[in-house]
Amino acid sequence: MTGANRPAWATIPVDEERYRPLYARLLGLRFVNPGGVLCFLFFEGTIALAVLLALAELVTWWAVLVLPVVVAAMVKLNDMVAAIVVRSAALVPEQERDRFRRQMEPAVGRAQVEWISHSVTGLVITADSVPPARRPDPSN
Repeated sequence: MTGANRPAWATIPVDEERYRPLYARLLGLRFVNPGGVLCFLFFEGTIALAVLLALAELVTWWAVLVLPVVVAAMVKLNDMVAAIVVRSAALVPEQERDRFRRQMEPAVGRAQVEWISHSVTGLVITADSVPPARRPDPSN
């Protein structure tokens, strides 16, 4: 792919494209960036698994051809889903992102709760302390 055809939101720089594994380049992955070992497992690993399953007579020999194609389709689908997520996240205004970050911050410590009498109907809440319940004396 050339730099002119690549969208601005692609995560892989054009000059690093040639250093990517052949598996990732053939599938045209833009957001999922598997390394060499993962690409090896995706392709050669699925072929080896299909051969073992075929030798154990759990599947037919067509699985040797079908399994790597199915795994490649799932990796490409995962890349397409990641593209949709990145595009939709880019559409959220910065103000909404800040508000979401503020809402998702964890609260540490104890919060003081002020009870409003009309917030809970049919329930009387008092601020008087309740004495602890007495346990029966075990010596009796």
